Amino acid sequence: MTSLSSANVSGIPAPCSTQAYLDDDALRAEAAALRAELVALSHRTRTPHLGSALSCVDILTAAYWGGLRLNPDEATLPERDRFILSKGHAAAALYLVLMRRGYYDRSVLDGFNVDGGCLQEHPGPACVPGVEAATGSLGHGLSIGLGMALAARMQGVEHRTCVVLGDGECNEGSVWEAAMMAGAHKLGSLRAVVDFNRWQATGRSCEILAMEPLGAKWLAFGWNVVEVDGHDPVALRSLLSLPRAEYGKPLAIIAHTTKGKGVSFMEDDNNWHYRIPTEDEVEQARKELLHS
Repeated sequence: MTSLSSANVSGIPAPCSTQAYLDDDALRAEAAALRAELVALSHRTRTPHLGSALSCVDILTAAYWGGLRLNPDEATLPERDRFILSKGHAAAALYLVLMRRGYYDRSVLDGFNVDGGCLQEHPGPACVPGVEAATGSLGHGLSIGLGMALAARMQGVEHRTCVVLGDGECNEGSVWEAAMMAGAHKLGSLRAVVDFNRWQATGRSCEILAMEPLGAKWLAFGWNVVEVDGHDPVALRSLLSLPRAEYGKPLAIIAHTTKGKGVSFMEDDNNWHYRIPTEDEVEQARKELLHS
């Protein structure tokens, strides 16, 4: 195991900016840098779920660099938008985007996935600024987001709530209980983004439990539905940033993604649900992501 520390990330660029909005090219560059840092972090901390984390990077990048009203200087402002990573096993991606966005110092990453550390393998409650909810037991995040959206309506507070789920996670019945209630109450401030990479831990999601047509299922529960390339952060940012008045119903964004996206030898290979990259693989991934 290499002694790579959080302060030495092998030439991976620092964040383009901690400003709330990046131009389109800078947004894509930020997503690539975040992916390279994810691979290095998985190697350094022996943390699995790398393929799942890589598939949702563009969604998170879009949300934190302009898609949602999220600002590290106003991390507890009541009017801030809420972001919940329901597929909590991809926590490394969330921790990194928060760090690169300026929510906490890079040195905090030394406490990721180590005994006594402050950053667990799945998000813990308020472990660092910007983490809105503990997640990891799949199927709970949408219910939490539903509660936040309902509370905001009752309190007359203006904010949007965005929940990112995995397609395998949509096997859970609790997802559809929350979807049914959100549709019934026309919660236009709530949006669910499904990271539709077509894999879950032990196989193809369609072979384990038929999920398609996934968009039609959300429609049947009273949601508006948009299908999008889940690796186009510019398009995702545009969708996320639309005001809630555009909908009048909750919005489901079916984001078509590839597990392990960005690294040729990881893409659509489910071995990377649990595999840890070697030092040589970290370097190969870095070259592909930052010099392609």
